[in-house]
This record gives sequence, structure tokens and C-alpha cells, in this order.
Amino acid sequence: MKNSITCFIFLGLSHMLSSQSRAWDLQHCIDYAQKNNISLKQSELNTFINKNNANQSKATILPTLNAGAQHTYNFGRTIDRYTNTFANTQVLSQNFFISSNVVLWSGLAQYNNIKANEYNYLSSSENYLQQKNDLSLNVATAYINVIFTDELLGISKAQLNISQLQLERTEKLADAGTVAKSSVYDIKAQLANDQVNLTNADNNYQIALLNLTQLLNIDLDSLQTFSIIKPDIEVLNYELASVSVQNIYEEALKNQHSIKGATYGLLAAERNLNVAKGKVSPTISATGSLGTGTSGLDKNIVSTSLNGFDPVAATKDGSVIVYQPHYDVITAKKPFADQFKDNVNKSIGFTLSVPLYNGLSTYTGIQNAKINALNAKYSQDLLEQNLYKTIAQAYVNAKASLNKYNSSKAAVEAAQQSFNYSEQKFNVGTIGTFDFNTAKTRLQTSQSNLVQAKYDYVFRLKILDYYQGKPLTL
Repeated sequence: MKNSITCFIFLGLSHMLSSQSRAWDLQHCIDYAQKNNISLKQSELNTFINKNNANQSKATILPTLNAGAQHTYNFGRTIDRYTNTFANTQVLSQNFFISSNVVLWSGLAQYNNIKANEYNYLSSSENYLQQKNDLSLNVATAYINVIFTDELLGISKAQLNISQLQLERTEKLADAGTVAKSSVYDIKAQLANDQVNLTNADNNYQIALLNLTQLLNIDLDSLQTFSIIKPDIEVLNYELASVSVQNIYEEALKNQHSIKGATYGLLAAERNLNVAKGKVSPTISATGSLGTGTSGLDKNIVSTSLNGFDPVAATKDGSVIVYQPHYDVITAKKPFADQFKDNVNKSIGFTLSVPLYNGLSTYTGIQNAKINALNAKYSQDLLEQNLYKTIAQAYVNAKASLNKYNSSKAAVEAAQQSFNYSEQKFNVGTIGTFDFNTAKTRLQTSQSNLVQAKYDYVFRLKILDYYQGKPLTL
């Protein structure tokens, strides 16, 4: 048993370590971020609240039903409501009731309120999905930045290796007297500069990696084992030829959740305006109740017995006297069940409420609802305008990045040829270290510009894919 437990723990730890150390692709990063982002979770909770409000507003059209009970002690002179007699002693009474109320007509305010809450729920759902997509784009941007800084780091390492090899060659040539000793110091200075560039490139890579892990909500302890898959990204010149700004914009209007959310928000504002207008209408409601109760004064007559006669009247001269029998009455407290059954009371009624003047609250509510509806329309229009501007800017930037990439590609080829030629001449001593370092720096700059243009173009393409509703993949 002990060995089984040890084996189970070992397998669990091995699985955890392997899951943390394996490289993550873009989709894995997006899925993990969407699952662990706290702001996204809060937005989802807000969606649940709006859904509950929508369901609750539907239930308001149903009749209300309430039940209650009352247990009361009365002291001093009082009239008992069930026996209609006076009492000067402590009286215990109990009351039980069920009541119901339903609105029959309210100027369609309830119906419009239901539709408004439904649109608010749909709007919040679309906003949640928009926030989810925005998070995906942010993760993709951070992911691309990691790849970008990693390639710059690779260029810095390659340049450092070139300087190290040249330092070894120059030291041998200087020892043989072929080149001046000063050339060694020049190469060492260049090597030191390359080491600084490598350090800066590595810092930028680590910062990019940190930014990605923070978006994923991964703790810093896992940063040492975190790595991503770096795909081989190919730039194609025809990718922008098949789309236009107008086509992308029309697709974005169909699939962007922010646009859908604004549309539902406008519909909700229009329904709230109808709710405000409905408050001008008379309201008709029906009520009903069923109740019963008991009293400590309610008694049953057990028996009676004649106990003589009492004079009650006489003629004026006293010759004739009228007597009435006097009975002794024996009573007993009426049982609870009998009182509960005999004291049942029922009621049903209708109420008409006509709003005549309420301190201008109805008028003000209508005016504010109109302003809110107009503001929602302006918000939708502004969102669509900004969407078009963003797409147009991203499209222009993508074309500019592509042109820069093609120019940088040609520049790298020329700089590489120039460096190869300079390296050959430097190795035979026909040029100095200054000219060699100039060619080397020019190559490094052109390579960096190419990488920057490449990933700037890739990033712009991902933005355009995002607005078209395409999956974010590399």
C-alpha cells in the first residue's frame, strides 16, 4: 500500500512537471488565459446577473401570492373582531391569511420592461464575448512579441559569435605581425559592444516572456519552465490583395461582438423609453384574499337553566307588571378548529389607478429615457466609425509593413554580400577593423529591420483577421 501511494505521488508530480515544462502553442495560451483571467470572470458574473434580471422581469407578470399569520394579545377595553363584543380582560386573537395581486393592464410597461432586460442580457453577453476576443488578441500580440524578441536575440548571438571568431583570427594575425596590434583592441571593443547588445536583447526577450505569462496569469515560479512553440512564419505578398478595407469593415459589422452589444443596448434603451411612456397609462389590478382567525372570547353555550323571573316593565299605575325569565347560561371556549372553519372570510377586488400629477416625475422619466435612447444611438454610430477608422489604419499599416519587409529583405541580401566581401578583405588585411565593423553593423541593422518589419506585418494581419472573425493562429 505504501509503495502504491509513493508511485501515485511520483506519477502526479511527473505529470505536473511535464505539463509545466512543455512548450505552449498560441491556442493553448489563449485557452489558458480565457480560463484564468479574473476580469473575464467578473464580466461573466455580470452576464449572469443580467440573465437573472431578465428572468425575474418575466415573473413579474404572474400573480403575487403571500401568506401570513398574526398572534395578538389585547389588554384593556377592546372590541373583539370575531365576536363583536366588548372585553376588559386580556384577549388572545389569531389571524391567518393568503393574499394575491395581479396587474391586468399597465400600458404595456411590464412587457416592455421584459424586452429591455432581455436586450440588456444579450448586450452583456456580447460584451463578455468581445472582452474574451480582446484578451485573445492581446495574448496573440504578446506571443508574437516573444517570437520577435527571440529572433532579435538570435541575431545578437550570431553577431557576437562573428566578433569572437574575428577576435581569434585577428589575435593570430597580430602575433604573426600581419596586422597591427590596434586591430585586436578594435575587435575587442566591438565584441564588448556586441555583448551589451546581446544583454539588451535578452532583457527584451525576458520582458516579453514575462508580459505573456502575466496575461496568462501564470505565477513567476513557473516562468523558469515556461516556453512557447515558435512557428516558422512565412510572409506572403498576396495576402492583402484579396481583401479591402470596405470588405473587412462589412465583415466586422457582422461578427464583432462590440457592435452587436451596442445594437442590443440601443434596443434596450428604446424599450426603456416605452416603459417610461407606459407610466402615463392607467393601471388596472385585481386583488384577492382568503383569511380566518380565532379569539379567546369566542365561546359555545353548553347548557341553560331557568332561575326565576325578572320584572322588566309595568303599567303606569303599577297594576300590571311584565316579567321575563332569567336563565343561567353555562359556556365553554369554542374549539380552535371550529373557529378556524367558521371565521373564514374571502374578498376579491379591482383597482384602477390613473396618474394625474406626480411632481413631473413621469414627464422627467420620459425625457430622460429619450435622451438615453439617443445617447445609445450616438454610441453605436461612434463605435462603428471608430471601427472603420481602426480597420483602415490597420490595413494601411499592414501594406506599409509589407513594403518595408520587402525593402528590408533586399537590404539584408545586399548587406550580407557586403559583409561577406568585407570579411574576406579583412581576413587578408586589405581593410581595417573600422570598415569591417561598419559592414558588420550594417548587416545587423538590416537583419533587425527585417525582423521588425516581418512581425509588424504579421501583427497587422492578425488584427485584420481579428476584425474579420477569423481564428488567431500562426
